[in-house]
Amino acid sequence: MLKWVTAVSTAAIAATIAFTAPAAAADKVTLMLNWYVYGEHAPFYYGKAKGIFAAEGIDLDIQEGRGSANTVQAVAAKTVNFGYADVPTMMRAAVKGAPVISTGVLLQTTAMSAMGFVEKNIKKAEDLKGKTVAVTPADALSQIWPLFLKKAGLKESDLKTVAGDAQTKLNAVINGQADVLLGYVMDQSMKIKDATGKDVNTIKFADYGIHLVSSGIIANTDWAKANPDLVKRFMKASTKAVEEAQKDPKAAAQAILDANPKGGKIDTLTQGFELTTQFYKTPETKDKPVFRVTDQNMKESVELMVEYGGLEAKAKDNPKAFYTNDYLN
Repeated sequence: MLKWVTAVSTAAIAATIAFTAPAAAADKVTLMLNWYVYGEHAPFYYGKAKGIFAAEGIDLDIQEGRGSANTVQAVAAKTVNFGYADVPTMMRAAVKGAPVISTGVLLQTTAMSAMGFVEKNIKKAEDLKGKTVAVTPADALSQIWPLFLKKAGLKESDLKTVAGDAQTKLNAVINGQADVLLGYVMDQSMKIKDATGKDVNTIKFADYGIHLVSSGIIANTDWAKANPDLVKRFMKASTKAVEEAQKDPKAAAQAILDANPKGGKIDTLTQGFELTTQFYKTPETKDKPVFRVTDQNMKESVELMVEYGGLEAKAKDNPKAFYTNDYLN
């Protein structure tokens, strides 16, 4: 009898321990953004705030970036686990030997554009003739600019350019020294509106046949291979975060401000995020989950980057070296 009681007691104690044992600690994961926070980043903040990453066992830390090139370097050095960065910028590093790969492309066509105040009445490419354009030499936009001019039937002599860094470019338009600047639909246009209260017209490169992939998730190639389950969970959570954020853009934008009160203004953050979503899909991926890029899109993007974006010609030998859909559900 004593043996039976002891056995029952032991079993009860074991059951109690099983039910009260703490859950496994979440994996601490750092995501570095491409730039200071703006509307495009809303899904990641929303996913963290709503527990979407936590549900996948991920304790997410989101860090602002200082340009895609710096984010790529941090991922390559394993300083951070993931980056959200310009995929063509990542390609330029990868072809030179950096161990980086995109595990999901979110913006599958370019958000590059020329933009100026609505009052300037510059709505299409031909309206740029005789106008002054503010550019930042050697950045991604200025490299693709000649292709845009070619596609639009314009010559460089049809317009004037002024050069400066990112802030100088903004100031040139705000102060009337330039009619338009080269920027991203959901980024610089919102900064201009925040600063002046005025609406902006955008002439999107994509409307002139330039379908170049843009922002995506990147990881260190070796680290991803060593941690496939974690990468899959991160991509699953990121996918759900993007999908859920689109259902409530204002709440997604508010998640940015809750985490970073100086991250902008709710109206322009919301508008910036809503403007971003138009670049999530191509006609080929419209029925697929976000982040799943096609082989043809990547192949054409590599070819464009080789011709216009300073990517080494050998990149065309194996476009699949720059991305994978293997970690997507």
